[in-house]
Amino acid sequence: MMGKFDFKKYHVTAMNASSESEKLEINKELKDYYNALGESDKVVFNEELQSFLIKEMAKIKSVYDGATGQTEN
Repeated sequence: MMGKFDFKKYHVTAMNASSESEKLEINKELKDYYNALGESDKVVFNEELQSFLIKEMAKIKSVYDGATGQTEN
């Protein structure tokens, strides 16, 4: 069984990529990694990815709301 995958590393690396070709290479590396996983590890990977994306979206929303002065009621 695979351990926790470091999505943040890929996310930060892709954000700091100096070119589109570098971003494409990073995405290819991630896809190759995923394709090499067994089916049960793909399930874990997908669950961890979904959790990571939800957390990142919440951070972005928080920053956006703070910048625009929006608050939840």
